[in-house]
Amino acid sequence: MARLQGRTLFFITSPRTPMKMLPEIEILVNNFSNRTWDIQCQEAFMTRLAVDPNFEGIGSSKDLAFSARDRINRGPKALGFVDLKPTISITEAGKSFLEEETAEETLLRQLLKFQLPSPYHTETENLTGVFFVKPYLEIFRLISTLENLTFDELMIFGMQLTSYNKFDEVVAKIKKFRDDRKKTLKSYKVFMGEYRNSEIKEIYRYEISEGKTKTRESKDVSLAKFVKTKASNLRDYTDACFRYLRATGLVAISQKGKSLSILPEKMEEVKYFLSHIDRKPIYVTDENAYKAYLFDATLPVLYTDNRSNLEQEVSKLKEVSWETIKKSSVIELKKILKHAIACRKENLIKDQVKRLKDYQAYMDVMAVFDDIRNDNYYDVPLMLEWNTWRAMTMLDGGNIKANLKFDDNGQPMATASGNTADIICDYGNFSLTVEVTMQSGQRQYEMEGEPVSRHLAKVKKEQGKDAYCFFIAPKINESCIAHFYTLHLANIAFYGGKSIILPLELEVFEKMVEQSGKADYSPNPEQVRRLCEYSMKIAQSASNEKEWYEAVKTKALNWLAA
Repeated sequence: MARLQGRTLFFITSPRTPMKMLPEIEILVNNFSNRTWDIQCQEAFMTRLAVDPNFEGIGSSKDLAFSARDRINRGPKALGFVDLKPTISITEAGKSFLEEETAEETLLRQLLKFQLPSPYHTETENLTGVFFVKPYLEIFRLISTLENLTFDELMIFGMQLTSYNKFDEVVAKIKKFRDDRKKTLKSYKVFMGEYRNSEIKEIYRYEISEGKTKTRESKDVSLAKFVKTKASNLRDYTDACFRYLRATGLVAISQKGKSLSILPEKMEEVKYFLSHIDRKPIYVTDENAYKAYLFDATLPVLYTDNRSNLEQEVSKLKEVSWETIKKSSVIELKKILKHAIACRKENLIKDQVKRLKDYQAYMDVMAVFDDIRNDNYYDVPLMLEWNTWRAMTMLDGGNIKANLKFDDNGQPMATASGNTADIICDYGNFSLTVEVTMQSGQRQYEMEGEPVSRHLAKVKKEQGKDAYCFFIAPKINESCIAHFYTLHLANIAFYGGKSIILPLELEVFEKMVEQSGKADYSPNPEQVRRLCEYSMKIAQSASNEKEWYEAVKTKALNWLAA
């Protein structure tokens, strides 16, 4: 049972991307069902999770049990996917979430049921009456009412929506913020920062007046540090909220504008649950009743649960006859609709690929790389992964597969899962994996070094042919250079022998793409292969990793030369 501590909304930050809960729930229920969720079990779960290829975190080295509770209690338990009392078990909602066909719909249902307070989140004495809200429901209402909601607007004002009764007040604040922004002569950064800090001081005026400005993150009790910490927390929670809302498939994120809006084709679905779901939290003090409600995979009722609405949506599909619609069950109609949406997405992506291979999108690809370098996007790692896939598709022939998740409109939605390469290029007689990261410094090596090698080994094993790898980052850490150089020379059975992994700074890769765009012919896969083979040749003759890296870099900058 968690205690409500702050005066603003909070959202699930561990994991930050909701679909990453799926393998963690599977590990929990497959290995620990019917066990008591005690410290020993928590430590055992975290130990098991740490070695799973899907898990990208590291957990706490000092407190494994805390890390386990952080992964399970905040997300899977709070959203009703698992029950931890009296013993560990998966719920009906959890079973539905693990099914690929129903995962997105189930996530939406559970987010709409999430409420504060609840038997899982109880009030402290000094915060009685502060919380009375279904946060995700009201944020959807906020987006719908205002037509769009920026990241900063959600962070500064939306996070104050601790009770649904404050909705109109929050809307008014956002409208005033927009009006004041039009009038100010200050830069947006200064204007927003001052506005945010002023709101934080107002939210926590009682704590500030009582001198209660110590935070658990620091021993510094100054007002400046207090405000800075609260601002950082608000940013983290807002980012998590963005990602969870995005995962429902109902909202679009404007990467440059850093704003949320309801997808036009999903408007009716959103209007339906906004008008049909009770805004008041229920079963606040009745845990058994709350759990029965939370665990139910059919609640709340959604737009497409209504047969008439579902028939109307399916009837828009030209390839489905009215006769077929009438004789199909609700489940069958949902499958038909889902299949049609999937086909449309596939066709949209095919159109993208065609434009890329014809170099019609060359200028846009290069412009997006510029924006990535200038940090102009809401989700820079996602945009880097997506644009690199576009660049590789354009660069040469072959079947270029992005493992990132696309939304229903063929736009990037989430980065690739942790157990596979970001991009896999199949060139017939050989393959190339491409890994991208915005990480820098030692953390780059810690987070990427071993997984990159393992993903390449996986492709080698699955495809049974030569495979190489491009590792792309704005800056390449020296530890990564040393590691990948060593793998060129070390015959490691676990990695399928020697691993040819080329570390390429983003600027270098951009130059490669630029050369391809300016060439009077279409580059071919063998030119990619020659670059990779050159890397192996130089590694065998170089005196150290620095000499090898500089030689590979020079070659990459002139990779189309004979």
